[in-house]
Amino acid sequence: MPWIILIVVLLVLGIFIGSVYNSLVSLRNKVRDQYSQIDVQLKRRFDLIPNLIETVKGYMKHESETLENVIKARNNYVNANNLEGQLEADGELSKAMSRLFALSESYPDLKANENFLQLQGELRETEEQISYARSFYNDSVLKLNNKIEMFPSNIVAGIFGFKKETFFEASNEERQNVKVKF
Repeated sequence: MPWIILIVVLLVLGIFIGSVYNSLVSLRNKVRDQYSQIDVQLKRRFDLIPNLIETVKGYMKHESETLENVIKARNNYVNANNLEGQLEADGELSKAMSRLFALSESYPDLKANENFLQLQGELRETEEQISYARSFYNDSVLKLNNKIEMFPSNIVAGIFGFKKETFFEASNEERQNVKVKF
């Protein structure tokens, strides 16, 4: 009789550990999937930027520093090796793009250019999709991190080496108002 109780307890414990492990793997994979969704949108944005730069170049010849900052920030993201580097480069790019669009306000011919308007619309749409993807990513990270930290799943997470993920957060620079000087 005591063997039967021991077998039942071990079986229940095994099912519990397996269930928690599977939910942790599922959450970790969801975080990875959400991050890749952000990456897809960022790739789309990066593909649009060279077209936008070429359209703007003719109108804003003396604003080359702004254009160079956009290109530099784009290249920094592409060359980033880890999440922290990508987060920093993404913040730089968002800031540079904001300046570019703010400067475009002082060029009426550019604002009326069909190419520019189309690219600006596509970038605006892409930025919205990036924002949504970041929200979904952060929700997934929250669920995973909660599961990793909460009892009793924290024991299983510790045994199998699950690590907390990093949230997508705005940098201090991104929290500042964009200053445009003419």
